[in-house]
Amino acid sequence: MKVELTKIAHARSGDKGDTANVGVIAFAKEGYDVLVREVTQEKVKSHFGDLVKGDVERFELPNLGALNFLLHGALGGGGTLSLMTDAQGKTFSTALLRMQVEISDEEAGKLGLSE
Repeated sequence: MKVELTKIAHARSGDKGDTANVGVIAFAKEGYDVLVREVTQEKVKSHFGDLVKGDVERFELPNLGALNFLLHGALGGGGTLSLMTDAQGKTFSTALLRMQVEISDEEAGKLGLSE
């Protein structure tokens, strides 16, 4: 089954120059396992498409049940240089939570998502 990340995680984002920083935090340990498996650098890059001009880096934070992503070249030069509506990258977290991931029926049950 496919579910939006909103069902298994929350997120925060911000900026460092022209790089958006997005942290995705699982609600439960089973959710973190899904994040590690499904929310890869390649899938995040594809999800954002042309919004991210540079590379995507991923950092695993198992003690927090979180992943952190750096989206290079995503802010049109950064806060003081950019004409983008969201030059500080605050909406990137919400946009990433719209990404759909594949979970098994067993995982859905453990996460309270089974129908």
